[in-house]
Amino acid sequence: MDSVSAVVLAGGEGSRLRPLTRNRPKPLLPAATTPILEHVFDQLLEAGVTDITVVVGYGRNRVQAYFGPTYRNVPLTYVTQEQQLGSGHALLAAESEIDDTTLVVNGDQIVENRIISDVLEAHESDSAATLGLLNRHDVESYGGVLLEDGAVTEIVENPQDERSYRLNAGVYAFEPAIFDAIRAAESRVGEQSLTDGIVELIESDADVQGVVSEGLWVDATYPWDLLDVSFELFEAGLVDGRHEDSSAMIHESAVVREPVVIAPDCEIGAGAVVGPYACLGENVTVGSNAVVERSVIDTDTRVGASATVADCVTGVGVTIGNGTVIPGGPGDVRVGDRVFEDEALGALLGDRVDDQGGSTYVPGTVVGPETNVEAGATVRGTLPAETEVRS
Repeated sequence: MDSVSAVVLAGGEGSRLRPLTRNRPKPLLPAATTPILEHVFDQLLEAGVTDITVVVGYGRNRVQAYFGPTYRNVPLTYVTQEQQLGSGHALLAAESEIDDTTLVVNGDQIVENRIISDVLEAHESDSAATLGLLNRHDVESYGGVLLEDGAVTEIVENPQDERSYRLNAGVYAFEPAIFDAIRAAESRVGEQSLTDGIVELIESDADVQGVVSEGLWVDATYPWDLLDVSFELFEAGLVDGRHEDSSAMIHESAVVREPVVIAPDCEIGAGAVVGPYACLGENVTVGSNAVVERSVIDTDTRVGASATVADCVTGVGVTIGNGTVIPGGPGDVRVGDRVFEDEALGALLGDRVDDQGGSTYVPGTVVGPETNVEAGATVRGTLPAETEVRS
């Protein structure tokens, strides 16, 4: 196709990523040091997309303010999903912008341009839909697709049986028939699912194809997954595993162990050790003799002198005081009424957590935004926002 239009579904919150999504939507969370949605846009452009419609909802003002009307000279059109009632409902919000074949991707998962290109190349106009698929063993938490001679015969959410499923990568080429299919599908309680619309196409004998790709696909379901997402981007070469000496102040006695990515305006003090697998967002300060490794440290965070930070994810504006120790995982992490055992998470610190120094974090700790941690405290468990942790 000479001109390729895409719809990016970026209206959801990502509630399982709280507390990081308390103040911003999942598509704006960092993968390495760049918002997930920016990675999505980059891969779309690499695949030849020439204009993008973005469906926004939760946190839409933040998304629009961050990206504005264009991205790398490609126009962005925003449409609003007023209520978050499912992925099918989100695509219906963009119907007025679509009159021909269109590419549809999720704005909160990173897909390599190879998957996008494979879908575009495989799609033919006499097919109602073409799905991007992956050979993955871990399909239980996502959508499993059964493929027979290139045709999609069945889609099962969270499959539990032993059939040979492919993973649904959330990359689709659709003809306009998808809109009537979404409306015709039996809606689930409180939502209209894009998957149900595709099932409706299959059951109405429309031609739905699948193409198996070898491209990279990564998703963050829970906050600690942001570590794995960032590390996989390093391994795939989708972020620069280097530091930018021209825009970061790095003391001559500091040690930077690759791979790392250090955003502009960072400062790394004397004797500090950063990396491997450290991601420092803009305006992060690492104090003298501090150690930061296997961590995603977001914008405007301060890591104090002689602090140790491992397997850590922070929100924005966090202070980790002098001498505080986040020793790294594995640890048991409580999310709601579930406990995830032996996750590689030292600690998750929400936006503007203020740790006053000399504290110790038990692996698996999750600290809500605006929490104050007194000097010398031991921090454990899952703490709500605006907690006072006393020593």
